[in-house]
Amino acid sequence: MDQNIIYEKYDVAVVGAGHAGCEAALACARLGLETIIFTVSMDSIAMMPCNPNIGGTSKGHLVREIDALGGEMGINIDKTFIQSKMLNRSKGPAVHSLRAQADKQDYSREMRKVLENTDHLTLKQAEVTEIITDENRITGIKILSGGIFPCRAVILCTGVYLKARCICGEMSTYTGPNGLPAANYLTDSLVAHGIEMYRFKTGTPARIDKRSIDFSKMEEQFGDEQIVPFSFTNKPEDIAREQVSCWLTYTNEETHAIIRDNISRSPLFSGSIKGTGPRYCPSIEDKVVKFADKDRHQVFIEPEGNYTNEMYIAGMSSSLPEDVQVRMYRSVPGLEHANIVRNAYAIEYDCINPMQLKPTLEFKSIDGLFSGGQFNGSSGYEEAAAQGLVAGINAAMKLLGREQIVIDRSLGYIGVLIDDLVTKETHEPYRMMTSRAEYRLILRQDNADLRLTKLGYQVGLIDRIRYDKLIKKEQMIADEEERLLHTMVGATEKIQEFLRLLGSSGLSSGCSLGDLLKRPEITYKMLEPIDPERKPLPEDVVTEVEINIKYDGYIRRQLRQIEQFKKMEEKKIPEELDYNEVPSLRIEARQKLAKIRPVNMGQASRISGVSPADLSVLMVYMEHYKFKGCNTKLNKEKGEEVDKENGGESDKETK
Repeated sequence: MDQNIIYEKYDVAVVGAGHAGCEAALACARLGLETIIFTVSMDSIAMMPCNPNIGGTSKGHLVREIDALGGEMGINIDKTFIQSKMLNRSKGPAVHSLRAQADKQDYSREMRKVLENTDHLTLKQAEVTEIITDENRITGIKILSGGIFPCRAVILCTGVYLKARCICGEMSTYTGPNGLPAANYLTDSLVAHGIEMYRFKTGTPARIDKRSIDFSKMEEQFGDEQIVPFSFTNKPEDIAREQVSCWLTYTNEETHAIIRDNISRSPLFSGSIKGTGPRYCPSIEDKVVKFADKDRHQVFIEPEGNYTNEMYIAGMSSSLPEDVQVRMYRSVPGLEHANIVRNAYAIEYDCINPMQLKPTLEFKSIDGLFSGGQFNGSSGYEEAAAQGLVAGINAAMKLLGREQIVIDRSLGYIGVLIDDLVTKETHEPYRMMTSRAEYRLILRQDNADLRLTKLGYQVGLIDRIRYDKLIKKEQMIADEEERLLHTMVGATEKIQEFLRLLGSSGLSSGCSLGDLLKRPEITYKMLEPIDPERKPLPEDVVTEVEINIKYDGYIRRQLRQIEQFKKMEEKKIPEELDYNEVPSLRIEARQKLAKIRPVNMGQASRISGVSPADLSVLMVYMEHYKFKGCNTKLNKEKGEEVDKENGGESDKETK
């Protein structure tokens, strides 16, 4: 007799409570759906098993976009950061990126508190072993104990836990990160459902006891005096606090010699690691081998929290044996007497080929099955959270009978991330970078709310109060730009002297304050002495006004590029189109298009192996297809309308 327990039915089951799972579950629950989130350990909720920070180059953009849509990551790091810094200030605003060191324990604790106190959300410690379907439609999940949870949608956010194996030299343990249990059964269920799996690898450096570090041999790295919040709901003064320092040191030739002499003992080079590692976050042994001309590499010493002496050794992830690690770390200035609290290790895990997903992050082959995070072949907390949020929103929209969202490449870094994953072949963990975004001058971290908060409001994750504040901000920006561009100053002696003191060239005739602000050496604040009509404005409004005026020409040019991009995105490709029927289409293009099934011509143009000539052939065929009676609802309706008008003649022509 079957003794399996069948639990009450939920709308959504989220598998995994890492950064992706937390955002997915919160989105669904906040939209009113009964949601359950499973984790192999309650101690792993929003855990940061690797670096103790949120944000960074391009990743900071993702976090601010998550916040603009109504996600939780930005709010949580604002509660729990111990150092905050805006990176790339010496460069243009497109690449300014916020980064904050987190108190790891606080970050996890605060996120768990949010989950436990969210209506419609249930937490469950259990290993999910199967997805249950009926005619390729999700009907529930099964856990290791045999219990069955019926549900209408599942979101897989398994991170690095599927058949996880941790490797340190010749030693390997079949566990998840930090010694937590691995999830060893779900992969088999997914394979049985026809899902293609990959085997990826990532790694983490050692943690060192702070008391054994000589900081006098290192360069101190301070946080910013003026803090910029991640969440648009916070003001700098609301989250100001005393910050801790990080430290900078470097490897040297002795470090590299130790690594080279023991490279045969590295699992990466001995062949014992089968998974593919991240190109843009290499281990220290990778760096030494691939960049043999470099005589040193940066090493950042970062605190893991206010209430621990563990220090994270950023830049020196490794899977070398323990005895080699001790010698390697102790060769670095300041770490000569370092005591290792936790050894560095690599971790292998199962994930999917993300090209099996729609741009909504729903599987093409299984109705109601969504996924997000490292399970989708990405890397990083921020990339995971962004995908989890989108997967959660779209699962909710599907169940609520509403239109799902797709953030395109011109609207957000989230759009670039997801489009790259589902469109471009990736055989290594994907990492977000500013260089991946074609329209990065438009997709700045400072204007994420202006780009995405209206969408968050439309979905239902942004409340009316926050929406009204956004509308007011937009109006203030527009009014101030208009005022500056129409407030004139003459070429008077006073103005000439003012410009001379600023190191700026004089005027030959009158101009607007906006024209002066376009000069690279002049800032909005500098113009105050010659701008008596100025009214106090919030700092975020001033930032937008200054950037919009200063970079007006570049922004206009990028907006024109976006217009062309949008035209391609608007050319929808019928879901049932048979690429084998398209004449003159190259075999490679036909195969790639049939496999990925792009939703529009824009996505088709970004598929590797599809040439401009293939796109032209496809567009011509689609025009023909449109009028020759395909099976789409649209064309059936068109055919019926023409049939009525012409007394049935069009039906004969179509046939």
